[in-house]
This record gives sequence, structure tokens and C-alpha cells, in this order.
Amino acid sequence: MTSLIHQERGQTLRRAAVRATLAPSIHNTQPWRFVLSADALEIHADPARQLRVLDPRGRQMTISCGCALFNARASIAAAGYDPPVERLPDPMQPDLVARVRVREARRDWIPIGALDAEADRRHTNRRRFSDEPVPPADVAALVAAADAEGAVLFPVERTEHRQSTARLSQLADEIENADPAYRAELRAWTTDDARRRDGVPAAAVPHTDAGSGDEVPIRDFDTRGMGWLPTETQSSMRQCLLLLGSAADDPVAWLRSGEALERVLLELTRRGYVASPFTQVIEVARTNALLRQELALTMYPHILLRVGRASAITPNRRRRLVDMIAE
Repeated sequence: MTSLIHQERGQTLRRAAVRATLAPSIHNTQPWRFVLSADALEIHADPARQLRVLDPRGRQMTISCGCALFNARASIAAAGYDPPVERLPDPMQPDLVARVRVREARRDWIPIGALDAEADRRHTNRRRFSDEPVPPADVAALVAAADAEGAVLFPVERTEHRQSTARLSQLADEIENADPAYRAELRAWTTDDARRRDGVPAAAVPHTDAGSGDEVPIRDFDTRGMGWLPTETQSSMRQCLLLLGSAADDPVAWLRSGEALERVLLELTRRGYVASPFTQVIEVARTNALLRQELALTMYPHILLRVGRASAITPNRRRRLVDMIAE
């Protein structure tokens, strides 16, 4: 009986590792490695996949790993187990961001297990969103999802806050695009090669042109003029904008924010919505400080989400499991 229990738990951990690989990541870098042992799943950041220009502190890489961690937790919960987590458990291994185990459930139903199935359906969507508003009840549910993970989701609703967010996002986008090193890094992580398993593919980005109509600019991934999606995206400050952040600004807070981000993304997917992330305004120190000041934020912002409904897109490809998971 004991051996059967160990076998079942081992299979649960293996499935959790596979589900973790479906998480979103900055520029689809998939900056992680997963190590399976007899009783735990370790999630390691992969510094070789860190964006050195855009993300010199490793904040976005850690947030991405947090998204993977939440997927693993949801998978274990869906199997009927509790998923206890040690976050940044070993100071001597800074790339070891989390260790997840399998424990008998202390209650009959674990809420995050219901989100496991949404990981297959969740995709970043950069298309034009419909004009249909997101009802307050759905926004409240997303705020509660972030709160349950120890993060803060701030709806950008006041007119002056929307205007500030749009203006500062435009400024940040201009500052980043003026940096040759940033543009070179962006080119390295975008591709029109259908065989490539990482990076942002041309099929998932709008074709660059003067007619996007964006007030909150979508990042210009169309570095080679090969974008497959329509140019007009109409990313508007009047759409549902949600700012995710945390009370602290350190690796543990980044990891927890990634978990909260993925919980929010899976929850909105379950409700029939899609999301498009914006991080330019966060990445540029000047606009980050102004955003906190003008929106009177007491938290540290990490990501801005546009939420709504849109036509489906082609999912990004994933690296081979053998290149991400080791035993």
C-alpha cells in the first residue's frame, strides 16, 4: 500500500511539472527548470533565459516562475492533495525559487484545483478587444483572487488614473524603443520561425503600422514586419485595466505576485475573458515612480493587465519537456 501511495504521489508531481510548463512568461522566455525527486518538485529559475536589458534585477523572471508555481499547485490540488510550498528555501541556491510537495488534503475540496483545467485555455491575447465591459462582479472576483495569493489587484477606474496610466505607458514605450540594446534583445526573443519553441511568434503579434489606435501601447514585437494579427488593436484607456502589485519589492514578493498573476489569469479565463499584459510602464524607473505617485499607490506595481473579450489566437509553442524537466 505504501509503495502505491508513493507511486501515486510521484505521478502527481510529474503531472504538476508538466502543467507548470504551460505558464506565461516574459517574452515567452520560459525561464525555468523543474527537478523531480521522490517527494518534491523543485522549480528553478534559469538565468540563461533572463532578459538582461529589460529585466536586470530578475523581477520578471521570478514573476514568470511564480506563474509556473501556481500551475503546479493547481495541478496537485486538482488531484485531491494539498500542495505545501517552500519559497526560496535555500540561500545557497538563489535560483531555487520553490519546492512543492504532495500532502493528504485536510479538506474535501481545494478551490485552486478548479483552475487547473484553465491552463490549457489561457493565452496572452494582443488582438483588438470587444467594446463589452467587464462587469464589476467579475472585477471583484479577480481582485479577490489576487488577494488570496497575498498580492494587490488595483482596478484603474478613475478618469485621471486612466489618463495617467495611458500617458506614462506611452512615455515608457518611447523610452524603451529608443534604446538600441532593448531593440536588439526584443529581436532576439521574437521569431517568424514556426519551428522555434520559445520567444514570441509572429502569429501572436499585430503587424506594426501607424494605424494601431492604441492609447495604452502594446509592445512592438513585430521587429521584422511579419506580424500576423491585424494592425488595429485599439488598446484603450477606457477598457478594463488592472494593476497587479505587492506590498514589498523583493524576490519573495515577486514570486508571490507571479502566483497571484496566474491565479487571476486562470480565473478570468474561466469566466470567458482574455488578457493582454503591459509592463513597459513598470520597467522604466521614471515612469514607474510617476505611476505610483499619480495613482497614489502604496504597493509596488509589477504588471498592468488589459482584460476583455477577443477572438482566439494561435497559442505560443513550448520547449520540449525533456529540456525543462529532470529527475
